[in-house]
Amino acid sequence: MELEYLLNFLARLAANNTTAWMAEHRPDYQRARAACTELVRQVLTRVAAVDPDLANLTTTDVMFRLHKNDRAHRDPEPYKRRMGAGLKRGGRHAPRAGYFLAIQPEGRSWLGAGTFHPTPELLAAIRQEIHYSGDEFHRLRQAPELLRYFPDGIDTTGPQLTRPPRGYAATDSDVAWLRLKTFGVGRFYSDAEVLAPGFVDEVVAGIAAARPLVDFFNAAIPEPA
Repeated sequence: MELEYLLNFLARLAANNTTAWMAEHRPDYQRARAACTELVRQVLTRVAAVDPDLANLTTTDVMFRLHKNDRAHRDPEPYKRRMGAGLKRGGRHAPRAGYFLAIQPEGRSWLGAGTFHPTPELLAAIRQEIHYSGDEFHRLRQAPELLRYFPDGIDTTGPQLTRPPRGYAATDSDVAWLRLKTFGVGRFYSDAEVLAPGFVDEVVAGIAAARPLVDFFNAAIPEPA
């Protein structure tokens, strides 16, 4: 894998984030994309053994595009500053919890697990699952193996409601968790960690550690008839 080349390309892209620059450096992009694809392929090859939900996925199923399809009018940059993938059953856009791997220079490479942009239906289902199974939720979010790879635990700094969600009391013991709009854990990797020989091992181990929590979230989703 040419992960050093990938990091270098993304650093150059961050400094030259225009369609004109990309057109001039298309072969460089293709080489960097191939490096990221190989990383994701190696992770997929290994990860089905720790989460069977990820079996039979291809890199095409899970890798995100570099182009910002939904960029705001005030955002002058047409491309993301990272490359990555969303690993979950059904592919990157499936409405379920899963795992997210992003490669970005300057220590911004990231592994996340959970659901960070849930549909309203998924969000409501997860809140209900926490309400019904609070003891299990707290056991899973505080599991030593999870915190070994994701020391900060579930991210509580993201968007959340100012009041309890409809149908839940302000006195509910889990109201602080029920107000969250995203449910996930994450951690950053330094460039040196990305380039280390055991990086794929580390990613797969992180996914294995997060699987019980991800399974808890996905258990809330009704299976299609």
